Amino acid sequence: MARYTYDLGVARARAAALKQALPQATVLYAVKANGHPAVVRALAGSCDGLDVASEGELLLATGAGARRVVLSGPGKTTSFLGAGVRCGATVNVESVTELYRIAALNMPLAVTLRVNRTHPLLPGTHAMTGEPSQFGIDEAALGDAVSVALSVPGLELLGWHLHAASNNLDVKAHNAFIADALEWSVSAAAWFGVTLRQVNLGGGFGVDYEGTRVFDPAELVIDAPPGVEVVVEPGRWLVADAGWYEVEVVDLKRSHGRWFAIVRGGTHHFRLPAAWGYSHPFTVLPCDPWEHSWPRPVVRDVEVDVAGELCTPRDVLTRGQHVSRLRVGDVLRYAKTGAYGWDISAHQYLRHRSPEFVILS
Repeated sequence: MARYTYDLGVARARAAALKQALPQATVLYAVKANGHPAVVRALAGSCDGLDVASEGELLLATGAGARRVVLSGPGKTTSFLGAGVRCGATVNVESVTELYRIAALNMPLAVTLRVNRTHPLLPGTHAMTGEPSQFGIDEAALGDAVSVALSVPGLELLGWHLHAASNNLDVKAHNAFIADALEWSVSAAAWFGVTLRQVNLGGGFGVDYEGTRVFDPAELVIDAPPGVEVVVEPGRWLVADAGWYEVEVVDLKRSHGRWFAIVRGGTHHFRLPAAWGYSHPFTVLPCDPWEHSWPRPVVRDVEVDVAGELCTPRDVLTRGQHVSRLRVGDVLRYAKTGAYGWDISAHQYLRHRSPEFVILS
């Protein structure tokens, strides 16, 4: 047994809380966090629009009736760009080559230029600026990109995209980033002769998977320059708490002094702990029925590692969590799995059965 449960009410409530906290900002949901069609539909109705990073996500967005669509991500294909143009999307441009691809479409289009600025701007799990990265245009080369953008007939350069890091939990640091980003945006626009109409700050609002820290958007401060639309594109913060992954314990074994709980699932369902190298906590859901003739394996008052059914030692969800009692047949419930869980996992490795999905409206 393996199951994801997504509570759409939780996702909608998070979107409402964010819009209330940031009435001066445009809120887009980053579909990459969770692309389940029901989740996308719910947030298409609760947010101002959707941020998509592939043609597949674009189809989800248009099918969900998104009021507004923004194209993001490196390596955009001509097909993806063309489909975006035809549905009236704005494009967060990642390179000069991408600008040439857009020019070849010979169609009117609004864009921002994603900039990899020269210094780190924000703490988080994954930094995306201030260091070598596949994301954005090096700040030192921004002048060339602006020149190309301004030379393309029908292309409307709105401003900048400045997403800096993923999963930041420090609201004070985020406020410092916002203030700096807006100040830089105004100065850069004046320097390059760009009429600034939009600054996209990206997402990066964090979720504490191992503890109790909370990123409270009510503490954010956005002082938008006159006439400039400020956009935020969170994904994780909107949907992480709307998801639970439940998985059955199928074996208990002791190996070189450590107890392992083997589950009917693993990183092919929920890859984030292995990808990020952390231990995701669980709660035990006791399941009392035992239909087998052999004795039921049980451990008491021990620490266990939770490993999945894949043929790799990296298929581990949790390390060293204490359990007062755990039996084969019990179920482990993993909270905060509504973002970057199923969507980033290696579903086809070993061709195991997919989990069940339960949608609470």
